[in-house]
Amino acid sequence: MRILPVLTLSALAAGLLAVVPGSPARAAALPTGARSLESVNLAGRYVRHQDHLGRLDEVSSGSTTQAKLDATFTVVNGLASPRCHSLQARNGQFLRHRDWRLRIDTNTGDPTFRADATFCAVEGSVAGSVSLASYNYPERRIRHRDSVLWLDPYQDTATFRADSSFRMTAPWAARTTKGPVIPGLFADPHLTAFDGRYYLYPTTDGYAGWSGTYYKAFSSTDLVNWTDHGVILDHGPDVSWADNSAWAPAVAARNGRYYLYFSGGAASGNTGKQLGVAVADSPTGPFRDALGHPLVRGDQFPGGQAIDPMVFTDDDGQSYLYWGQGVARAVRLNADMVSYDPAQVRTITPPGYNEAPFVLTRNGTYYFMWSENDTRSEDYRVAYATGPSPFGPWTKRGVVLEKRLGAGIKGTGHHSVVRAPGTDTWYIAYHRFAVPAGNGTNRETTIDRMEFNADGTIRPIVPTL
Repeated sequence: MRILPVLTLSALAAGLLAVVPGSPARAAALPTGARSLESVNLAGRYVRHQDHLGRLDEVSSGSTTQAKLDATFTVVNGLASPRCHSLQARNGQFLRHRDWRLRIDTNTGDPTFRADATFCAVEGSVAGSVSLASYNYPERRIRHRDSVLWLDPYQDTATFRADSSFRMTAPWAARTTKGPVIPGLFADPHLTAFDGRYYLYPTTDGYAGWSGTYYKAFSSTDLVNWTDHGVILDHGPDVSWADNSAWAPAVAARNGRYYLYFSGGAASGNTGKQLGVAVADSPTGPFRDALGHPLVRGDQFPGGQAIDPMVFTDDDGQSYLYWGQGVARAVRLNADMVSYDPAQVRTITPPGYNEAPFVLTRNGTYYFMWSENDTRSEDYRVAYATGPSPFGPWTKRGVVLEKRLGAGIKGTGHHSVVRAPGTDTWYIAYHRFAVPAGNGTNRETTIDRMEFNADGTIRPIVPTL
């Protein structure tokens, strides 16, 4: 048997503690990404799934490839809470409890599943180990009993503490693809750069009806290694007019401040979508609602939904707001970045447009890009047009990013583009159905190169794994 390196756990703030009666345990932080979980009292035995049921079995260098795959999970953002974690199997399903048994199932996105598949980490029985308490039954922990994984009530005994403690080790099955760039379910990524560092702002995905409520920020110096900066805005406590549908954030900078544009709605009553803007002194927040009311009301302009905001700032410093599903609209923003003249709003809908507008400029040409078809369709894709100004007029050039079924890639869309600072090197961030078992609400974020031909047209982008 090979010896796998144990990954260090660190204490979190007291607010993240999973309180378990009778236990002195403190909260622990789990490293995200691919991991295996080794029992502390049965060395060489690992958490795995077999026929969808959770087990504790021996895994060694001589084990089959399938056994190693079954004993490898990706630690991701908690489906029910960003303060906790979920464990995603290599087949795309999630470890969850059902009738107190641990098993893997496909994420349905409903509140019950999300809670059943979320676990909060506390320190285990020995240094460097972790115990996983249920998010919705915090008095219960994952433990092994007769080689089967159960969710059992905590017992303040040495045996129970050992049976419910695991070492987070390097994954048995090595990662074979570069995507997703951030582990877990995230969509609608806005990729930008501030002061030489890249920042990524996605929609938190995995919710039925896309009913998530919060946004997170990630940053990187190389587009490969990302730092998770946590929740930067939560509709529930932070936005008075929205408590649902936290979609498609975009961040722009001006005069040393950062402006987060977002889509939001209510969970009940009038659920129409509206656009908001929040402000912060740092690109990683925290952001606060700048207006206390929508920037664009859902009923303000006829046709389409008020979703998917995007801000483009031209070389002369003028910023423009773009948005809309079904109908694409654009307007100059005032210098305060939180107001505009409604009488100056223009409709700029090109043929095939559905949603997710994005604008950039290069060598005097303006590029208007968007997503076609429905985000639930495997045919979701990115098209573009060119024009002489931020308002066009636009000449459609065609589709530049679409599914690649031979690689299992579907639903490539809702993108953003960034230029590497000081270069003519460009990157496109977009979401796709999570590989291998994703759909229109189980999506993941990835990044590829975007290149131009000599005549300024965009070369077709081949989505990669």
